[in-house]
Amino acid sequence: MKVVLFCGGYGMRMRDGRSDVPKPMTTVGPRPLIWHVMHYYAHFGHKDFVLCLGYGAHYIKDYFLNYSETASNDFTLAGGKVELLGSDIQDWNITFVHTGLDSSIGERLRRVRPHVEHEEMFLANYADVLTDLPLNDMIDTFKASEAVASLVAVPPQTAFHCVEVDDSDHLTGIKTLQEMPVWLNGGYFVLRPEVFDYVPENGDLVADACTALAAEGRMLAYRHRGFWHPADTVKERTALEASYRAGKSPWMVWETTPQRDPLQAVIAGLGAAEH
Repeated sequence: MKVVLFCGGYGMRMRDGRSDVPKPMTTVGPRPLIWHVMHYYAHFGHKDFVLCLGYGAHYIKDYFLNYSETASNDFTLAGGKVELLGSDIQDWNITFVHTGLDSSIGERLRRVRPHVEHEEMFLANYADVLTDLPLNDMIDTFKASEAVASLVAVPPQTAFHCVEVDDSDHLTGIKTLQEMPVWLNGGYFVLRPEVFDYVPENGDLVADACTALAAEGRMLAYRHRGFWHPADTVKERTALEASYRAGKSPWMVWETTPQRDPLQAVIAGLGAAEH
């Protein structure tokens, strides 16, 4: 299944005033955010990527054109030659598409339409959020439905308290946001090509397409209470880096969970159908 990654925005909230590197190229450990997101998808067997480029496109292009496997893989150096003991992106297919400097997310999606419009369904992502979301479950739920789009819904991450106040200004209750019936768009999407009918020129994927589909009852939300962490700000990226250095990287599912064998999944499905 193809994966569309939106990685062309300016990422102003991530800027530290010292670097013009685009947000998806800021690092967590030895690799940039976009690599972590792509490795997550590759773990589930989705290795055909379409990158929606814009600001800082040359950083992303140069990174993959001059990719160093030794940065995150063990290797043997013998006689001056490197023998890799593992590989990251050898079987990845990456299409680089410049989708404009100031394009909205919806417009970026429209501009890569020729690369995905003949697919039964495809995946999309903001390329700046890490998670341990069980992606196969989300896809299977969507596939069994007649929805046009699905997004992962996550609880609010802020620690602020919400207060309930009556008409006489008495405080009647205090809850954290996580305890409230509120869910956020987690930035991971499963889409059918019909979504293009709902994205106007220079429109937005969520505000335009998802809102219209929700009104028609053709939009799903997959609720996830596990690990989910954005990297919109320097503070959030620093927290991810600290977690990585502490050996706590729950988003790196390729190191903690086995990859599902597609053949075994089919066999399991046939077995379930018999019962």
